[in-house]
Amino acid sequence: MKVRGNEFAAKLQGLAKDCSIFFFCGQDEAGASAAARELVAALPDAGERVEIPGAELRADPARLGDEARSSSLFGDTRHIWSRVAGDEAHAALETLIKTGEMGAGEACPVIVVATSATDKSRTAKLLEKRKDAVVAMFYPPDLRSVTQSVRAMGDAAGVRLDQAVAERIARGANLDVRLAQSEVTKLATYLDATAQSPRPGTMEHLDAIGAASEEDGFASLVNAVLGGQTGKVGGEIARMKQVGLNPVGTLLAIERRAAQLARISAALGNRRYQDLDKGQKARLGIFWKEERDIADQVNRWRGPKLDRLTNGLTKLHRDLLSNSQAAELLLAQGLTNLARLAARR
Repeated sequence: MKVRGNEFAAKLQGLAKDCSIFFFCGQDEAGASAAARELVAALPDAGERVEIPGAELRADPARLGDEARSSSLFGDTRHIWSRVAGDEAHAALETLIKTGEMGAGEACPVIVVATSATDKSRTAKLLEKRKDAVVAMFYPPDLRSVTQSVRAMGDAAGVRLDQAVAERIARGANLDVRLAQSEVTKLATYLDATAQSPRPGTMEHLDAIGAASEEDGFASLVNAVLGGQTGKVGGEIARMKQVGLNPVGTLLAIERRAAQLARISAALGNRRYQDLDKGQKARLGIFWKEERDIADQVNRWRGPKLDRLTNGLTKLHRDLLSNSQAAELLLAQGLTNLARLAARR
């Protein structure tokens, strides 16, 4: 079946119960990824997560079926998570379905998050008429819808947000629901708020937790890392330590730009950056003073390389939160590695 992104939350519980193959696609890569995580949380018994990169599925289509029908090391349940580019998972999913119809046995849930794919792709056409599969299409968000999502995040976390505060969070996250969720979680921790003991969140509270933007001093570091300026990264990291920038806040600035690059890449498809007109650039949040840097970064981070960036930032963010004492060292190592990757053409 096919669902739109704005319908997904309402249908989530039923889909998690009745379906086993989930294909998340569309221009809003951040929204698709966030929905995929919500789906895993809603699965009756998600179990162990097994990640298979899209390139591996394309190279070995039979592997998906083998992994989906295998038991975990301790005999527990599992689910497959794969982030792919375009139709990389098509042959693997087709093989999984055919072998299942031939009696190969029941498979665990398979979640595929596809960048640069739409509901018109071959993979979507393969799945959209099946009762055991879901094609979820996510369109670029607008300020109103993300603001509503932020308020819902706040309710779930125990933080009561008025329209103005929620809108500020949405704007600060560049309409990226993953980054907005991070800000709401940080705010809830600061306020010691829970769903059982909710507290109001105000503009003053946002100022207190330092919900930073690139204008607060991150721009040069962001451009050095994502622009592959390896010679400048060391100096920027030293400056970060001197002025006392928070490691997680610093990483959020990188994540905001990465999310913007993902939206630009999705909007471009097979076109060049130079093909964007002024209206499209405005809708994508590209301002004249940043345009030269963003154009360079879009060219550096395309396709699988952009996917590696997203995955790398997600892992680094998780590492910083789980090991706060070594956060500065972990951030410095992670950003240096990303700059070296960016430098490779």
